[in-house]
Amino acid sequence: MLALNRLYKLVLSSYAGPFFVTFFIAVFVLLMQFVWLYIDDLVGKGLEWYILGEFLFYTSVTLVPMALPLAILLSSLMTFGNLAENYELVAFKSAGISLRKVMMPLIWVSVFTSVGAFFFSNNILPWAKLKMGSMLYDIRNKKPTLDIRPGVFYYGIQNYVVRAKSKSEDGKSLYDMVMYDHTRHDGNTKVIIAEKASIENDQAKGFLIMTFYNGYSYDESQSQGEEKKEKLPLTKSSFKEYMIRFDTSPFKLDRTDEGLFRDNYQMLDVAQLVQNSDSLKNKMELRYDEFGNNIRNNFAYLNPYRQPVIKKDTIKRNAVLFPLELNFQKENRAKIFETAINLARSNQTYIESNLDDFESRIKLINKHLIELHRKFTLSIACLVLFFIGAPLGAIIKKGGLGMPIVISTIIFIFYHILSISGEKTVKEGQGDPFWGMWLATILFLPIGIFLTVKATSDSQLFDMDAYTKFFKKRFGKKEMV
Repeated sequence: MLALNRLYKLVLSSYAGPFFVTFFIAVFVLLMQFVWLYIDDLVGKGLEWYILGEFLFYTSVTLVPMALPLAILLSSLMTFGNLAENYELVAFKSAGISLRKVMMPLIWVSVFTSVGAFFFSNNILPWAKLKMGSMLYDIRNKKPTLDIRPGVFYYGIQNYVVRAKSKSEDGKSLYDMVMYDHTRHDGNTKVIIAEKASIENDQAKGFLIMTFYNGYSYDESQSQGEEKKEKLPLTKSSFKEYMIRFDTSPFKLDRTDEGLFRDNYQMLDVAQLVQNSDSLKNKMELRYDEFGNNIRNNFAYLNPYRQPVIKKDTIKRNAVLFPLELNFQKENRAKIFETAINLARSNQTYIESNLDDFESRIKLINKHLIELHRKFTLSIACLVLFFIGAPLGAIIKKGGLGMPIVISTIIFIFYHILSISGEKTVKEGQGDPFWGMWLATILFLPIGIFLTVKATSDSQLFDMDAYTKFFKKRFGKKEMV
Protein backbone atom coordinates (compact mmCIF):
# COMPACT_ATOMS: atom_id res chain seq x y z
CA MET A 1 0.00 0.00 0.00
CA LEU A 2 2.87 2.35 0.82
CA ALA A 3 4.55 1.57 -2.49
CA LEU A 4 1.29 2.24 -4.31
CA ASN A 5 0.93 5.65 -2.62
CA ARG A 6 4.47 6.53 -3.65
CA LEU A 7 3.61 5.47 -7.18
CA TYR A 8 0.56 7.73 -7.22
CA LYS A 9 2.61 10.67 -5.94
CA LEU A 10 5.21 10.04 -8.65
CA VAL A 11 2.58 9.95 -11.39
CA LEU A 12 0.77 13.03 -10.11
CA SER A 13 3.97 15.04 -9.77
CA SER A 14 5.04 13.97 -13.26
CA TYR A 15 1.67 15.11 -14.63
CA ALA A 16 1.24 18.41 -12.73
CA GLY A 17 4.29 20.18 -14.17
CA PRO A 18 3.60 19.54 -17.88
CA PHE A 19 -0.12 20.25 -17.39
CA PHE A 20 0.27 23.74 -15.92
CA VAL A 21 3.08 24.65 -18.30
CA THR A 22 1.22 23.53 -21.43
CA PHE A 23 -2.03 25.09 -20.19
CA PHE A 24 -0.54 28.56 -19.73
CA ILE A 25 1.44 28.29 -22.96
CA ALA A 26 -1.75 27.35 -24.85
CA VAL A 27 -3.65 30.27 -23.28
CA PHE A 28 -0.80 32.65 -24.15
CA VAL A 29 -0.61 31.48 -27.78
CA LEU A 30 -4.38 31.76 -28.21
CA LEU A 31 -4.34 35.18 -26.55
CA MET A 32 -1.65 36.44 -28.92
CA GLN A 33 -3.71 35.15 -31.84
CA PHE A 34 -6.72 37.08 -30.52
CA VAL A 35 -4.68 40.26 -30.02
CA TRP A 36 -3.29 40.00 -33.54
CA LEU A 37 -6.82 39.59 -34.89
CA TYR A 38 -8.07 42.74 -33.13
CA ILE A 39 -4.84 44.73 -33.24
CA ASP A 40 -6.45 47.51 -35.32
CA ASP A 41 -9.13 48.03 -32.66
CA LEU A 42 -6.65 48.15 -29.76
CA VAL A 43 -3.76 50.22 -31.12
CA GLY A 44 -3.95 54.00 -31.21
CA LYS A 45 -6.85 54.30 -28.74
CA GLY A 46 -4.74 55.55 -25.82
CA LEU A 47 -5.99 52.82 -23.49
CA GLU A 48 -4.62 52.86 -19.95
CA TRP A 49 -2.55 49.84 -18.97
CA TYR A 50 -5.06 48.67 -16.35
CA ILE A 51 -7.95 48.78 -18.85
CA LEU A 52 -5.93 46.83 -21.39
CA GLY A 53 -4.87 44.36 -18.69
CA GLU A 54 -8.47 43.87 -17.57
CA PHE A 55 -9.58 43.25 -21.14
CA LEU A 56 -6.79 40.70 -21.75
CA PHE A 57 -7.66 38.94 -18.49
CA TYR A 58 -11.30 38.48 -19.48
CA THR A 59 -10.19 37.36 -22.93
CA SER A 60 -7.83 34.79 -21.41
CA VAL A 61 -10.69 33.35 -19.35
CA THR A 62 -12.81 32.92 -22.48
CA LEU A 63 -9.95 30.97 -24.13
CA VAL A 64 -9.85 28.29 -21.40
CA PRO A 65 -12.31 25.95 -23.23
CA MET A 66 -9.79 25.62 -26.07
CA ALA A 67 -6.62 25.54 -23.96
CA LEU A 68 -7.80 23.03 -21.33
CA PRO A 69 -8.41 19.98 -23.60
CA LEU A 70 -5.14 20.65 -25.45
CA ALA A 71 -3.23 20.86 -22.15
CA ILE A 72 -4.75 17.59 -20.92
CA LEU A 73 -3.93 15.81 -24.16
CA LEU A 74 -0.33 17.06 -24.31
CA SER A 75 0.48 16.64 -20.61
CA SER A 76 -0.93 13.09 -20.42
CA LEU A 77 0.97 12.12 -23.54
CA MET A 78 4.20 13.63 -22.16
CA THR A 79 3.76 12.02 -18.74
CA PHE A 80 3.28 8.45 -19.93
CA GLY A 81 5.76 8.97 -22.76
CA ASN A 82 8.43 9.89 -20.20
CA LEU A 83 7.52 6.97 -17.95
CA ALA A 84 7.72 4.56 -20.88
CA GLU A 85 10.91 6.05 -22.30
CA ASN A 86 12.68 5.77 -18.93
CA TYR A 87 11.47 2.15 -18.53
CA GLU A 88 9.51 3.08 -15.41
CA LEU A 89 6.37 1.47 -16.80
CA VAL A 90 8.37 -1.71 -17.34
CA ALA A 91 9.48 -1.59 -13.71
CA PHE A 92 5.91 -1.12 -12.55
CA LYS A 93 4.71 -4.09 -14.60
CA SER A 94 7.53 -6.27 -13.31
CA ALA A 95 6.39 -5.37 -9.78
CA GLY A 96 2.87 -6.53 -10.62
CA ILE A 97 1.38 -3.04 -11.11
CA SER A 98 -0.66 -2.83 -14.28
CA LEU A 99 -1.02 0.22 -16.48
CA ARG A 100 -4.59 0.66 -15.27
CA LYS A 101 -3.38 1.18 -11.70
CA VAL A 102 -0.74 3.61 -12.94
CA MET A 103 -3.41 5.57 -14.81
CA MET A 104 -5.92 5.50 -11.94
CA PRO A 105 -4.82 8.69 -10.10
CA LEU A 106 -4.81 10.67 -13.35
CA ILE A 107 -8.19 9.23 -14.27
CA TRP A 108 -9.61 10.68 -11.05
CA VAL A 109 -7.84 13.97 -11.73
CA SER A 110 -9.39 14.04 -15.21
CA VAL A 111 -12.82 13.30 -13.78
CA PHE A 112 -12.55 16.16 -11.28
CA THR A 113 -11.18 18.39 -14.04
CA SER A 114 -14.14 17.47 -16.22
CA VAL A 115 -16.63 18.32 -13.45
CA GLY A 116 -14.80 21.58 -12.77
CA ALA A 117 -14.81 22.39 -16.49
CA PHE A 118 -18.62 22.08 -16.54
CA PHE A 119 -19.07 24.45 -13.61
CA PHE A 120 -16.55 26.80 -15.22
CA SER A 121 -18.37 26.85 -18.56
CA ASN A 122 -21.74 27.23 -16.84
CA ASN A 123 -20.93 29.95 -14.31
CA ILE A 124 -17.60 31.68 -14.97
CA LEU A 125 -17.44 31.59 -18.77
CA PRO A 126 -20.72 33.53 -19.37
CA TRP A 127 -19.54 36.21 -16.92
CA ALA A 128 -16.16 36.50 -18.65
CA LYS A 129 -17.76 36.66 -22.09
CA LEU A 130 -20.10 39.41 -20.89
CA LYS A 131 -17.21 41.47 -19.53
CA MET A 132 -15.02 40.87 -22.58
CA GLY A 133 -17.81 41.49 -25.09
CA SER A 134 -18.91 44.77 -23.51
CA MET A 135 -15.31 46.04 -23.23
CA LEU A 136 -14.56 45.09 -26.84
CA TYR A 137 -17.66 46.99 -27.97
CA ASP A 138 -16.58 50.09 -26.03
CA ILE A 139 -12.99 49.90 -27.30
CA ARG A 140 -14.13 49.59 -30.90
CA ASN A 141 -16.33 52.68 -30.56
CA LYS A 142 -13.68 54.74 -28.76
CA LYS A 143 -12.13 57.54 -30.79
CA PRO A 144 -8.37 57.33 -31.43
CA THR A 145 -6.04 59.48 -29.33
CA LEU A 146 -4.49 62.66 -30.66
CA ASP A 147 -2.01 61.44 -33.28
CA ILE A 148 -0.93 64.30 -35.52
CA ARG A 149 1.46 63.12 -38.23
CA PRO A 150 3.81 65.52 -40.03
CA GLY A 151 2.44 66.79 -43.33
CA VAL A 152 -0.95 65.07 -42.90
CA PHE A 153 -4.27 66.79 -42.15
CA TYR A 154 -5.68 65.53 -38.85
CA TYR A 155 -9.47 65.41 -38.39
CA GLY A 156 -9.61 63.74 -34.96
CA ILE A 157 -10.50 66.94 -33.06
CA GLN A 158 -14.16 67.80 -33.46
CA ASN A 159 -14.77 70.92 -35.58
CA TYR A 160 -11.03 71.44 -36.17
CA VAL A 161 -8.56 70.41 -38.87
CA VAL A 162 -4.85 70.50 -38.01
CA ARG A 163 -1.69 70.12 -40.05
CA ALA A 164 1.93 70.36 -38.88
CA LYS A 165 5.04 70.26 -41.04
CA SER A 166 7.10 68.52 -38.33
CA LYS A 167 6.96 67.59 -34.65
CA SER A 168 9.31 66.74 -31.81
CA GLU A 169 10.21 63.20 -30.81
CA ASP A 170 8.02 63.29 -27.71
CA GLY A 171 5.08 64.53 -29.81
CA LYS A 172 4.37 67.52 -27.53
CA SER A 173 5.75 70.20 -29.86
CA LEU A 174 4.53 70.89 -33.40
CA TYR A 175 6.19 73.19 -35.95
CA ASP A 176 4.77 75.21 -38.88
CA MET A 177 1.20 74.73 -37.66
CA VAL A 178 -1.99 75.40 -39.60
CA MET A 179 -5.41 75.01 -37.93
CA TYR A 180 -8.82 75.46 -39.57
CA ASP A 181 -11.60 76.40 -37.14
CA HIS A 182 -14.98 74.93 -38.20
CA THR A 183 -16.89 75.61 -34.98
CA ARG A 184 -19.21 78.03 -36.82
CA HIS A 185 -19.85 75.47 -39.58
CA ASP A 186 -19.35 78.04 -42.36
CA GLY A 187 -16.28 76.66 -44.12
CA ASN A 188 -12.65 77.70 -43.84
CA THR A 189 -13.41 81.21 -42.64
CA LYS A 190 -11.09 81.11 -39.62
CA VAL A 191 -7.49 79.94 -39.93
CA ILE A 192 -4.60 80.00 -37.42
CA ILE A 193 -0.99 79.85 -38.61
CA ALA A 194 1.88 79.60 -36.12
CA GLU A 195 5.58 78.81 -36.07
CA LYS A 196 5.20 76.43 -33.14
CA ALA A 197 2.53 74.83 -30.96
CA SER A 198 2.72 72.83 -27.74
CA ILE A 199 0.26 70.20 -26.53
CA GLU A 200 -0.54 69.58 -22.87
CA ASN A 201 -3.09 67.11 -21.56
CA ASP A 202 -4.81 68.17 -18.33
CA GLN A 203 -6.34 64.85 -17.26
CA ALA A 204 -7.61 66.21 -13.93
CA LYS A 205 -9.84 68.80 -15.59
CA GLY A 206 -10.50 66.79 -18.75
CA PHE A 207 -9.00 69.29 -21.20
CA LEU A 208 -6.39 69.20 -23.94
CA ILE A 209 -4.53 72.53 -24.08
CA MET A 210 -2.90 73.58 -27.36
CA THR A 211 -0.77 76.75 -27.22
CA PHE A 212 0.34 78.52 -30.43
CA TYR A 213 3.44 80.74 -30.57
CA ASN A 214 4.38 83.53 -33.03
CA GLY A 215 1.62 83.37 -35.58
CA TYR A 216 -1.38 84.96 -37.26
CA SER A 217 -5.13 84.47 -37.08
CA TYR A 218 -7.26 85.06 -40.19
CA ASP A 219 -11.00 85.50 -39.71
CA GLU A 220 -13.57 86.15 -42.45
CA SER A 221 -16.94 86.50 -40.75
CA GLN A 222 -20.02 85.16 -42.50
CA SER A 223 -23.45 86.75 -42.77
CA GLN A 224 -26.88 85.31 -43.43
CA GLY A 225 -27.38 87.49 -46.48
CA GLU A 226 -25.68 86.35 -49.68
CA GLU A 227 -25.34 89.95 -50.96
CA LYS A 228 -23.44 91.11 -47.86
CA LYS A 229 -21.24 88.05 -47.83
CA GLU A 230 -18.96 89.31 -50.61
CA LYS A 231 -18.41 92.71 -48.94
CA LEU A 232 -17.27 91.48 -45.49
CA PRO A 233 -13.63 92.34 -44.71
CA LEU A 234 -10.90 89.85 -43.80
CA THR A 235 -9.58 90.28 -40.25
CA LYS A 236 -5.92 89.53 -39.62
CA SER A 237 -4.34 89.59 -36.18
CA SER A 238 -0.90 88.60 -34.95
CA PHE A 239 -0.03 87.00 -31.63
CA LYS A 240 2.94 85.76 -29.65
CA GLU A 241 0.94 83.27 -27.64
CA TYR A 242 -2.53 81.92 -28.34
CA MET A 243 -4.22 79.17 -26.29
CA ILE A 244 -7.14 76.87 -27.15
CA ARG A 245 -8.67 74.27 -24.85
CA PHE A 246 -10.34 71.13 -26.23
CA ASP A 247 -12.68 68.78 -24.42
CA THR A 248 -11.05 65.33 -24.10
CA SER A 249 -14.26 63.47 -23.19
CA PRO A 250 -14.65 62.06 -26.75
CA PHE A 251 -11.23 60.40 -26.34
CA LYS A 252 -12.18 58.64 -23.09
CA LEU A 253 -13.45 55.07 -22.88
CA ASP A 254 -17.17 55.28 -22.13
CA ARG A 255 -18.45 52.05 -20.58
CA THR A 256 -21.74 50.74 -21.92
CA ASP A 257 -24.32 49.22 -19.61
CA GLU A 258 -23.60 45.46 -19.50
CA GLY A 259 -27.33 44.78 -19.22
CA LEU A 260 -27.63 45.44 -22.96
CA PHE A 261 -25.50 42.33 -23.66
CA ARG A 262 -26.81 40.11 -20.86
CA ASP A 263 -29.54 38.45 -22.95
CA ASN A 264 -27.11 37.28 -25.63
CA TYR A 265 -27.02 33.48 -25.92
CA GLN A 266 -23.27 33.40 -25.17
CA MET A 267 -23.85 35.07 -21.78
CA LEU A 268 -26.37 32.51 -20.45
CA ASP A 269 -26.04 29.45 -18.24
CA VAL A 270 -27.71 26.06 -18.75
CA ALA A 271 -31.00 26.94 -17.05
CA GLN A 272 -31.32 30.20 -18.98
CA LEU A 273 -30.45 28.53 -22.27
CA VAL A 274 -33.09 25.84 -21.76
CA GLN A 275 -35.71 28.44 -20.82
CA ASN A 276 -34.89 30.73 -23.76
CA SER A 277 -34.76 27.90 -26.31
CA ASP A 278 -38.16 26.58 -25.15
CA SER A 279 -39.61 30.08 -25.32
CA LEU A 280 -38.24 30.57 -28.85
CA LYS A 281 -39.67 27.22 -29.95
CA ASN A 282 -43.11 28.13 -28.60
CA LYS A 283 -42.99 31.46 -30.41
CA MET A 284 -41.95 29.60 -33.55
CA GLU A 285 -44.99 27.32 -33.33
CA LEU A 286 -47.29 30.29 -32.84
CA ARG A 287 -45.68 31.98 -35.82
CA TYR A 288 -46.30 28.85 -37.94
CA ASP A 289 -49.98 28.82 -36.93
CA GLU A 290 -50.33 32.54 -37.64
CA PHE A 291 -48.74 32.08 -41.04
CA GLY A 292 -51.10 29.21 -41.95
CA ASN A 293 -54.16 31.15 -40.80
CA ASN A 294 -53.18 34.19 -42.86
CA ILE A 295 -52.74 32.09 -45.99
CA ARG A 296 -56.05 30.30 -45.35
CA ASN A 297 -57.93 33.56 -44.87
CA ASN A 298 -56.48 35.06 -48.04
CA PHE A 299 -57.62 32.11 -50.19
CA ALA A 300 -60.91 31.31 -48.49
CA TYR A 301 -63.21 33.60 -50.51
CA LEU A 302 -62.14 32.12 -53.87
CA ASN A 303 -63.68 28.76 -53.13
CA PRO A 304 -66.21 28.67 -50.30
CA TYR A 305 -66.89 24.94 -50.79
CA ARG A 306 -63.37 23.63 -50.18
CA GLN A 307 -60.68 24.78 -47.77
CA PRO A 308 -57.01 24.97 -48.69
CA VAL A 309 -54.64 22.47 -47.15
CA ILE A 310 -51.67 24.01 -45.33
CA LYS A 311 -48.81 21.83 -44.12
CA LYS A 312 -45.81 23.03 -42.12
CA ASP A 313 -43.48 20.83 -44.13
CA THR A 314 -44.54 22.49 -47.37
CA ILE A 315 -43.69 25.97 -46.04
CA LYS A 316 -39.97 25.32 -46.36
CA ARG A 317 -40.49 24.11 -49.93
CA ASN A 318 -42.27 27.37 -50.75
CA ALA A 319 -45.46 25.47 -51.65
CA VAL A 320 -49.08 25.85 -50.59
CA LEU A 321 -51.58 23.14 -51.55
CA PHE A 322 -54.71 24.82 -52.87
CA PRO A 323 -57.43 22.93 -54.78
CA LEU A 324 -59.23 25.22 -57.25
CA GLU A 325 -62.38 24.20 -59.16
CA LEU A 326 -62.91 25.88 -62.53
CA ASN A 327 -66.73 25.79 -62.57
CA PHE A 328 -67.34 29.53 -63.00
CA GLN A 329 -69.22 31.23 -65.80
CA LYS A 330 -67.26 32.07 -68.97
CA GLU A 331 -67.83 35.84 -68.81
CA ASN A 332 -66.35 35.99 -65.27
CA ARG A 333 -63.39 33.64 -65.79
CA ALA A 334 -60.94 36.29 -67.07
CA LYS A 335 -61.58 38.56 -64.10
CA ILE A 336 -61.41 35.64 -61.68
CA PHE A 337 -58.13 34.38 -63.16
CA GLU A 338 -56.60 37.88 -63.01
CA THR A 339 -57.65 38.27 -59.38
CA ALA A 340 -56.32 34.81 -58.56
CA ILE A 341 -52.95 35.51 -60.22
CA ASN A 342 -52.54 38.81 -58.35
CA LEU A 343 -53.50 37.14 -55.11
CA ALA A 344 -51.07 34.27 -55.76
CA ARG A 345 -48.25 36.74 -56.42
CA SER A 346 -48.94 38.68 -53.25
CA ASN A 347 -49.06 35.45 -51.26
CA GLN A 348 -45.81 34.30 -52.85
CA THR A 349 -44.16 37.52 -51.69
CA TYR A 350 -45.70 37.02 -48.25
CA ILE A 351 -44.42 33.43 -48.11
CA GLU A 352 -40.89 34.41 -49.17
CA SER A 353 -40.69 37.15 -46.55
CA ASN A 354 -41.92 34.75 -43.87
CA LEU A 355 -39.41 32.12 -44.97
CA ASP A 356 -36.60 34.55 -44.13
CA ASP A 357 -38.20 35.16 -40.74
CA PHE A 358 -38.50 31.42 -40.09
CA GLU A 359 -34.88 30.81 -41.05
CA SER A 360 -33.63 33.55 -38.74
CA ARG A 361 -35.73 32.14 -35.89
CA ILE A 362 -34.38 28.62 -36.51
CA LYS A 363 -30.79 29.90 -36.56
CA LEU A 364 -31.34 31.73 -33.27
CA ILE A 365 -32.76 28.58 -31.66
CA ASN A 366 -29.80 26.57 -32.96
CA LYS A 367 -27.35 29.09 -31.51
CA HIS A 368 -28.95 28.64 -28.08
CA LEU A 369 -28.80 24.85 -28.43
CA ILE A 370 -25.16 25.05 -29.56
CA GLU A 371 -24.20 26.94 -26.42
CA LEU A 372 -26.23 24.48 -24.33
CA HIS A 373 -24.38 21.46 -25.73
CA ARG A 374 -21.05 23.27 -25.50
CA LYS A 375 -21.37 23.33 -21.71
CA PHE A 376 -21.18 19.52 -21.72
CA THR A 377 -18.88 18.86 -24.67
CA LEU A 378 -16.02 20.69 -22.92
CA SER A 379 -16.26 18.36 -19.93
CA ILE A 380 -16.44 15.18 -21.99
CA ALA A 381 -13.61 16.37 -24.25
CA CYS A 382 -11.29 16.52 -21.23
CA LEU A 383 -11.95 12.83 -20.50
CA VAL A 384 -11.82 11.67 -24.12
CA LEU A 385 -8.55 13.42 -24.89
CA PHE A 386 -6.98 12.07 -21.69
CA PHE A 387 -7.85 8.50 -22.70
CA ILE A 388 -6.22 9.24 -26.06
CA GLY A 389 -3.07 10.94 -24.76
CA ALA A 390 -2.23 8.65 -21.82
CA PRO A 391 -2.28 5.28 -23.65
CA LEU A 392 -0.73 6.84 -26.75
CA GLY A 393 2.21 8.06 -24.68
CA ALA A 394 2.66 4.59 -23.19
CA ILE A 395 2.62 3.03 -26.66
CA ILE A 396 4.97 5.38 -28.55
CA LYS A 397 7.37 5.57 -25.55
CA LYS A 398 8.55 9.09 -26.38
CA GLY A 399 8.70 11.87 -23.81
CA GLY A 400 9.94 15.44 -23.81
CA LEU A 401 8.58 18.21 -26.02
CA GLY A 402 9.37 16.86 -29.48
CA MET A 403 7.20 13.94 -30.55
CA PRO A 404 4.40 14.57 -27.98
CA ILE A 405 3.85 18.13 -29.23
CA VAL A 406 3.68 17.01 -32.85
CA ILE A 407 1.26 14.15 -32.15
CA SER A 408 -0.97 16.11 -29.76
CA THR A 409 -1.12 19.07 -32.15
CA ILE A 410 -2.21 16.84 -35.03
CA ILE A 411 -4.85 15.11 -32.90
CA PHE A 412 -6.20 18.39 -31.52
CA ILE A 413 -6.33 19.97 -34.97
CA PHE A 414 -8.49 17.12 -36.26
CA TYR A 415 -10.66 17.34 -33.15
CA HIS A 416 -11.05 21.10 -33.53
CA ILE A 417 -11.82 20.85 -37.26
CA LEU A 418 -14.58 18.33 -36.59
CA SER A 419 -16.01 20.51 -33.82
CA ILE A 420 -15.98 23.67 -35.91
CA SER A 421 -17.43 21.87 -38.95
CA GLY A 422 -20.29 20.43 -36.93
CA GLU A 423 -21.01 23.77 -35.27
CA LYS A 424 -20.98 25.62 -38.58
CA THR A 425 -23.34 23.08 -40.11
CA VAL A 426 -25.81 23.59 -37.27
CA LYS A 427 -25.60 27.39 -37.46
CA GLU A 428 -26.46 27.24 -41.14
CA GLY A 429 -29.55 25.18 -40.31
CA GLN A 430 -28.35 22.07 -42.13
CA GLY A 431 -27.91 19.72 -39.20
CA ASP A 432 -29.18 18.69 -35.79
CA PRO A 433 -27.57 20.57 -32.87
CA PHE A 434 -26.88 17.37 -30.92
CA TRP A 435 -25.02 15.57 -33.70
CA GLY A 436 -23.23 18.73 -34.82
CA MET A 437 -21.82 19.50 -31.37
CA TRP A 438 -21.10 15.90 -30.34
CA LEU A 439 -19.64 14.76 -33.68
CA ALA A 440 -15.98 15.10 -32.63
CA THR A 441 -16.57 13.43 -29.27
CA ILE A 442 -18.47 10.51 -30.82
CA LEU A 443 -15.70 9.89 -33.36
CA PHE A 444 -12.80 10.24 -30.91
CA LEU A 445 -14.32 8.18 -28.09
CA PRO A 446 -13.82 4.81 -29.88
CA ILE A 447 -10.24 5.86 -30.65
CA GLY A 448 -9.59 6.48 -26.96
CA ILE A 449 -11.10 3.12 -26.00
CA PHE A 450 -9.07 1.35 -28.69
CA LEU A 451 -5.78 2.95 -27.60
CA THR A 452 -6.48 2.23 -23.93
CA VAL A 453 -7.13 -1.45 -24.67
CA LYS A 454 -3.98 -1.69 -26.80
CA ALA A 455 -1.83 0.04 -24.16
CA THR A 456 -3.05 -2.16 -21.29
CA SER A 457 -2.43 -5.29 -23.38
CA ASP A 458 1.18 -4.31 -24.24
CA SER A 459 0.35 -3.89 -27.91
CA GLN A 460 3.14 -3.08 -30.36
CA LEU A 461 0.89 -0.75 -32.29
CA PHE A 462 3.60 1.76 -33.23
CA ASP A 463 6.58 -0.59 -33.15
CA MET A 464 7.99 -0.54 -36.69
CA ASP A 465 10.19 -3.59 -35.99
CA ALA A 466 7.10 -5.65 -35.31
CA TYR A 467 5.59 -4.68 -38.66
CA THR A 468 8.91 -5.35 -40.43
CA LYS A 469 9.14 -8.81 -38.94
CA PHE A 470 5.53 -9.52 -39.85
CA PHE A 471 5.97 -8.60 -43.52
CA LYS A 472 9.30 -10.45 -43.75
CA LYS A 473 7.65 -13.51 -42.32
CA ARG A 474 4.73 -13.31 -44.73
CA PHE A 475 6.37 -12.14 -47.93
CA GLY A 476 10.10 -12.85 -47.42
CA LYS A 477 11.99 -15.46 -49.40
CA LYS A 478 11.88 -18.92 -47.91
CA GLU A 479 15.19 -20.64 -47.29
CA MET A 480 15.95 -23.60 -49.47
CA VAL A 481 16.24 -26.89 -47.65
